[in-house]
Formats: sequence, C-alpha cells, structure tokens
Amino acid sequence: MTIDSTAAPLPRGFFDRPVLDVAPDLLGRTLVRRLPDGEIRLRLTEVEAYAGEVDPGSHAYRGRTERNATMYGPPGHTYVYFTYGMWHCMNLVCGPAGHASGVLLRAGEIISGAELARRRRPKARNDAELARGPARLATALDVDRTMDGTDVCGGRAAADLRVLHGSPVPRAEVSSGPRTGVGGEGAVHPWRFWVTDDPSVSPYRAHQPRRRGKRLDASRPES
Repeated sequence: MTIDSTAAPLPRGFFDRPVLDVAPDLLGRTLVRRLPDGEIRLRLTEVEAYAGEVDPGSHAYRGRTERNATMYGPPGHTYVYFTYGMWHCMNLVCGPAGHASGVLLRAGEIISGAELARRRRPKARNDAELARGPARLATALDVDRTMDGTDVCGGRAAADLRVLHGSPVPRAEVSSGPRTGVGGEGAVHPWRFWVTDDPSVSPYRAHQPRRRGKRLDASRPES
C-alpha cells in the first residue's frame, strides 16, 4: 500500500527550529480545521515571523503576560489573540520552549470545504478572498481564543486543528518583504513570506498609527 506523505502531520521537531527557518517552510502546508458541520482544508500561502523578546514587532517583546503565555512554548501549538476589539488571529509557536517565537498565519487558499468557509465569510467576493488576511483566515476557519494552545501535531484525524505536510513551496517561488502593519524598529525586518503571485496573498500595507474610533480592515491586524 502506498502511503501519501502529503497527508502526514508535521512532527513537533518541524516547529522546534528557529522562526526564520520555520516561517517560509510553512508555505504550501495544509491546515485542517474540523468543525461540527464538516472539515475545511487550507493551503498556507502567506506568513510572518515574530522572534519574541528580541523583536519589537512581537507581542512578547516586553516579556511574558497572561495574553501571550502560549508563545513561550512548547512548539507546535497555536497562539490565538484578539485584536482591535473585533478580530482573532492565529500563530503557530516555534523554537525551543521559553523562547516565545511564532509564525502568524496571514493567508491561505481554501482547497476543500469552501462552502463551510463561505458561511463564516459571506461578504467575501470570491473564494480567493475567503482567507486573504490573518483575521479573515481565522474567521473562515472559526478560530477564536478558545483554541489558544491547541496542539497541531497530534495527528489524530478527529483533532480540531492539524497541520499536514502538504506540498512545501520551493524557495525559488517564495517572496519576502517587510511585515504588514509593523512600525518602529520592527519595520525593517523582511520577515513576511508569501507564495509569489498567489491570488490568495493579502496586500501589503505599511504601518499607520491607530486613530481612536476608526474601524480597521480585516487584513491589517499586527502580531
């Protein structure tokens, strides 16, 4: 019997590496979300790396808090946060426990279960928009703070969230640049990685200071 290696879950050792190695290597991997009404599969097309307490753009830059505790490990778990009072965003924790690095999942292509994603993203104009942006990705997959700390390396078919091997994207087809919405010293790092010319990738927007009462676009949350 032939074993489909693309359907195998990523092992914990995959995530127990430096964040700048893990982030581009996540492109092309398959994120599986099991829901009461079915299953959604998403091919990751855009991510951003955040390097913990040495990274001014990271939630962990000023140290450990109740909000960011799951960033400190162990690797292979989710860090889900609530931002701007209306959106959730999902990261995958990587590096050794205690290091607080993670990869923000910015965008992906829904490869199965698109009808389920549309129920949660009814305003999407087309399927490429269903998970184009970190908040839209989390909304399409029905991810919120209750999923913070979820182990994505469990491998059980019945698990609520898994990351499978998928088809990793060759580095020649990966672009990189500044992270979306990150200002200050963190703006100089080219730690956003995406599949070149993929239609599901979100548009880049430079950092803009927040203005009280302004409703922000769902593609712009920072990590």
